[in-house]
Amino acid sequence: MRQLVAITVLLLLSLGALPGCAIYNTAVDERPVGTIVKDETISAKLQAKFLEDKTVSYLNISPLSYEGHVYLVGEYDTAKERDRAIALAEETDGVREVTTFLLPVKPGDTCGTTDNLEKKAAVKKRLIEDKGIWSTNVNVEVVQCRVVLLGIVGSAAELDKAVAHAKAVPGVREVKSFLKVRARN
Repeated sequence: MRQLVAITVLLLLSLGALPGCAIYNTAVDERPVGTIVKDETISAKLQAKFLEDKTVSYLNISPLSYEGHVYLVGEYDTAKERDRAIALAEETDGVREVTTFLLPVKPGDTCGTTDNLEKKAAVKKRLIEDKGIWSTNVNVEVVQCRVVLLGIVGSAAELDKAVAHAKAVPGVREVKSFLKVRARN
């Protein structure tokens, strides 16, 4: 099973590296190209570590890196799993800081995977439709119907709009913004 997941992950990562996608994403990203490459490398290293680790559930915790600041977003079954994910992130080359949005798995929670995916799609749709936001700079994660916004935007107005769009989606329990503002040149 782990091999199937590993192959799927590698395939998805390689699709993200397609020239057209990479050029577009790099052109609209607020980070310098070298920083983007370093961040993607950090995220990939962490994904590989999670995949190989017997304590961390690879599918439950997403590592995202922005300028060497790693955000771990997801759910954990045990405190040992949470702590191990954090330790793996802290020991990864290039990581300056680790911030978590990790929630314990809640058996019987009325918000499941389908609900999370629907809310993520709804938030992304709102962001894409708003021409005042560079939606490709905003990464959206949803955990237990709680929206987590990550990335670097060009203004405080963009940040406020992104949060407002997420809050406007029906059924969203909470919005946590880790967005950072960097004015465009």
